[in-house]
Amino acid sequence: MSRHPLAALLLLTLGATAHASDTPAATAPATAASDFSLSANVTLASQYRYRGLMQSNNKPAVQGGFDLAHASGFYLGNWNSSISWLGDTNSEVSAPVEMDFYGGYKGNLTDNVPVDLGVLQYYYPGDYPSGYTSPDTTELYAGIGYGPVMFKYSIALTNLFGFADSKYSQYFDLSGNIDTGVWGLVVNAHVGRQVVRNVDNGTYTDWKFGLTKDFGQGLSVSLAYLDTNADRAVYTNTRGRDMGRATGLLSMTKTF
Repeated sequence: MSRHPLAALLLLTLGATAHASDTPAATAPATAASDFSLSANVTLASQYRYRGLMQSNNKPAVQGGFDLAHASGFYLGNWNSSISWLGDTNSEVSAPVEMDFYGGYKGNLTDNVPVDLGVLQYYYPGDYPSGYTSPDTTELYAGIGYGPVMFKYSIALTNLFGFADSKYSQYFDLSGNIDTGVWGLVVNAHVGRQVVRNVDNGTYTDWKFGLTKDFGQGLSVSLAYLDTNADRAVYTNTRGRDMGRATGLLSMTKTF
């Protein structure tokens, strides 16, 4: 989310042990392919927006993480970003990093009908004044898709991002990523609805439209337009900026 550097990127190393044959003249058997796969990603973004709201006060963000997946469909992952929104809304707060930890299962009900079930923990390490409502949030999510379109539902098991008494807030996400078949371009479209419990005028809708260009070898660049109808009275930070105002966002991602 912001101009601060990442505190850390987690690294995971998978090892394989070869076993020699008891017979010196015998050829060692080929090692079976691992059922696990590991990938990592690093992103440079013109700013960080989440569910349409600014997280880095319109400043660039450095992001990255990794995913460990099993052939069965189960997965674990971590994603991190620089942020400033907590300090932007309260000068007594120092929390420059968002760390997300998640795990779940991805599979297919039938052909072209993927499902995704899991839990996501948002963690914001830092210094907070006494009595401050923790922004740390735990959500359960369930998604189902058809072809390039995915619908995902999330529900918070804790207070939502520092809103007091907001447990069981919900987010509805409808997204599509359509390959144009031209020059490696993919059309990205999204509309979401954040329902914030017990917060007057806290509920809002966000939407996005953009393009992603795949340059091969894990490198891609995205350009998107984002907007919301979030109430300025609720979503204006101490810098006087409307956190949900329309914006353009440019990002470059390298996947390993």
